Amino acid sequence: MSVDRCDSESGELRGRCPCSGNPDHCFSRGMDYARRLGRYYDISPPISSDLATWPGDVPFHSDVQRQDTAGVQITTSTLHLTAHLGAHADAPSHYDAEGLDIDECDLDAYLGPCQVIHVEVPRGALVTPAMILEPVLVPRVLIGTATHPTTERFNEDFAGLSVELIDGLRAAGVTLIGVDTPSVDRFQDADLPAHRRIAAQDMRILEGLVLSAVPAGVYELIALPLKLVGCDGSPVRAILRTIELE
Repeated sequence: MSVDRCDSESGELRGRCPCSGNPDHCFSRGMDYARRLGRYYDISPPISSDLATWPGDVPFHSDVQRQDTAGVQITTSTLHLTAHLGAHADAPSHYDAEGLDIDECDLDAYLGPCQVIHVEVPRGALVTPAMILEPVLVPRVLIGTATHPTTERFNEDFAGLSVELIDGLRAAGVTLIGVDTPSVDRFQDADLPAHRRIAAQDMRILEGLVLSAVPAGVYELIALPLKLVGCDGSPVRAILRTIELE
């Protein structure tokens, strides 16, 4: 696993540049030479009562009320759901008693250049650095494992992330990791080694993404959590916009 940086004058990705401490800066220079193609991938599952939740968590339910007011029908909905439903951001306070709540997290982590990487990993196994077969180019990485294939049924044998992978990605300048599984940790890893290492590395987490239809490559990520005061997470509407470096 390696990381490339841009040429400091042209903005082209040509190996390491003097601004290697700030991958966002490198990519933003490259964006000066980019053409937006107007296509986007919605990587959020539909939120409905069919959406599976972590065992014991609160599933989605909506109370819909309709009333006629002065001849106009008004519809209002009351939502019941876990903050960790579907595509969602984990706040550091979810796994660190001293961590930030979701309303305190800087939005920069959830907005900007992002790389989708698909790996071959057995169900119930850990994603290791050796499974990352391409250079890491930008500071947000979404890892497709294909080990939680449907959002309507919870399977416990999805893959997790190894602490070695997390350390390697952080060394490559990555500040956010996203996965297509319910958790960065495996179901059986009750001590949450991946979450704890991510906390130690001051990184951010997206879970529950739908990446099966997204080709590997570099995109613009938009996955903003709601400003839920005092909450340990938030659903997000995560999308990837396509870009092309000339």
